[in-house]
Amino acid sequence: MIKLDFSKINGGLLPAIAQDYKTGEILMVAFMNEEAWKKTLETGLATYWSRSRNELWTKGLTSGNTQKVKEILVDCDLDTVVLKVEQIGGAACHTNKRSCFYRKVEEGKLIEIM
Repeated sequence: MIKLDFSKINGGLLPAIAQDYKTGEILMVAFMNEEAWKKTLETGLATYWSRSRNELWTKGLTSGNTQKVKEILVDCDLDTVVLKVEQIGGAACHTNKRSCFYRKVEEGKLIEIM
């Protein structure tokens, strides 16, 4: 098993960036604890730790917008991961947008770009 360093930051939660494996588009950022990491490796489905619900969260089990993991990148400090995923169901964001990053800053304002 690959040993990530869950001890350094955020009370055992590591940033996990979900990226479309074909286009490179950043879909979302979430957090993983060790249990979410293990479940992701076991199932091939992106599983995170929900800070708001304080529970394990396999992306899309209720919405149908699952993330099938195609590749995983781990940073040099073993404390951040990039999940290259196939976004099934079209929406990665809880707002029903394809990506959580659907706005940009333009002239001091947020402008929707998707």
